Order: sequence, then C-alpha cells, then structure tokens
Amino acid sequence: MGEYYKMTIAGCERELPICPISDTLDIAGFVMLGDVEITEKTAAALLEKCPEHDVVVTAETKGIPLCYEMARQGCRRYIVARKSVKAYMRNPIHVEVKSITTDHVQKLYLAEDDYKGLNGKRVLIVDDVISTGESLAAMEDLVRQFGGNIVGRACVLAEGDAKDRDDIIYLEPLPLFFK
Repeated sequence: MGEYYKMTIAGCERELPICPISDTLDIAGFVMLGDVEITEKTAAALLEKCPEHDVVVTAETKGIPLCYEMARQGCRRYIVARKSVKAYMRNPIHVEVKSITTDHVQKLYLAEDDYKGLNGKRVLIVDDVISTGESLAAMEDLVRQFGGNIVGRACVLAEGDAKDRDDIIYLEPLPLFFK
C-alpha cells in the first residue's frame, strides 16, 4: 500500500495517493471523476467565491464534472475544450498545451458551435487542479480568440506555487512533494 496525503476539501475528507511524476517530484493525485459528493460540494463552494458569468469552460477530462456541476448550480451553460477532434465537431480550432501530468504537448480543440457562443460572454474558466498554469493559459487563449471576456479562473486545488497566484480562485492549496 502506497503513501497518501490526507486533506479536507469543501468539508470532505479525502486521502490522495502520492504519485511519482519524475525522479525528483511526486504529486498527490486528486481525481473528482466518480466522486459525486466532492463534485457537488466543491462546485457550490467555488460558486460562492466566483464572479458573475455566462458560461463555464474547462478542458477534458478531469475538470468536466466540476464544470458541469458549476453550470448546473449556476449559469446553466458550459463548454469543454476537447483533446482530440471528434467527427461531430465542425470547423475545430486548437491551441497547444504542456501540462505537469502529461509527457508531451497536447492540443485543445473547440468546435465552431462552441466558440461562436463565446463572443461577448462572461467566461469563467475552471479546472480541478491548477499547477504550472499551462492548461489554464491554453484555455485562456482559446476563449480570447473568440471574443470571450474572462471574468475568473477557478480550481479546487492550487498545486505548488499556484497557491501564490493572485489571479486564480481556489479552495485549498496542494503541496508538491520533492524527493
């Protein structure tokens, strides 16, 4: 049995598994997928802290439950930037992103039906964890390309130095574990 980092998030106690990222760094793995209680409670807690918005935007995959639940409890509209082009996506546009949890550059795509709906809208960008900010920056690029007005950036956990940023809203800091 491996090591865990115990923490309380929006009133929910969780034990996050410690996962190796490199020879010098481990992270505590936070996964909302399948955890309805933490999804509902973190969405409500973040909405209390976030500015008014018309649409919530995230990147697939791990931010989707949070994005959906924040939209369900709040503005009623959300958009997911996809990691690959699907057959039903008309005229997709992409940006490139490098994340701490992936070992290669990824692309994030929005379909025409989604990006047309961003123009002039107040956009709240959300994710489960913000660490390096690379995924966040890519989502910001996509939103701005199509005239969206970014009114906030929110996440459940701010990992490492992200906790010191003054441009994100988060519920709890999450340490990095250096070896």
